[in-house]
Amino acid sequence: MSLEDLVEEIRRRGEAELRTITDEQAQASARIASERDERIAEIRAESVRTTEAEVARERAQRLAAAKLQARKQLYEAREKRLEAAIQGTRELLSAYTDTAAYAPTLKRMYQAAIDHLGKSLRVMGRSEDAAVLGKIAGKAFDPSPQAILGGLIAETTDGSRRLNLSFDELLRLREDRVRELLA
Repeated sequence: MSLEDLVEEIRRRGEAELRTITDEQAQASARIASERDERIAEIRAESVRTTEAEVARERAQRLAAAKLQARKQLYEAREKRLEAAIQGTRELLSAYTDTAAYAPTLKRMYQAAIDHLGKSLRVMGRSEDAAVLGKIAGKAFDPSPQAILGGLIAETTDGSRRLNLSFDELLRLREDRVRELLA
C-alpha cells in the first residue's frame, strides 16, 4: 500500500465519518425542529383552548350580569308602578272620605268595632270626621284627632284591646293582596 493509497483511504474514511456526522447532525436538527414544531403546536392549541375557555367564562359572566341587571330594573319598574298604584289607591280613599257613602261606612265600622270589642269602647278618628263620629258613637267618641286617611280606631275603655279600622291600616294589612291585584 502506497502512501497515496493510504492518504486516499484516510480521506475516504474522513469523508464517510463527516457524512455520518453530518447526517446524524441533520437528523438531530430535524428531530429537534420536529419536537420544537410539535411543542409550538401544543402550546398554540393549549393557548387557543385557554383563550376560548376564558372568553366563554367572561361571556357567561357578562351575560349573567346583564340578566341580573335586567331583572333588577324590571323589579324596580314594577315596584315603582305598584307604589304609584298604591299611592293612587290612597288618593282614591282620601277622595272617598268626601262622598256621601263615607258616613254609612263609618257606621258599619263602628258596628264592627262593637261586635269585636263590646259596647264599652272609645272611638277615635280624623278631625274632619268628628261630627259624623260624634253622632254615630255618642259619648264613646274621643275628639283627639288621629293622623289617618279615614275610618276609625276603636279600643276598649281600659285600653287593653284595640281595633284599627283606619284606611291606612286596612291598606297596609292588605297591601300584598292589593299588589297582587295590581300586578
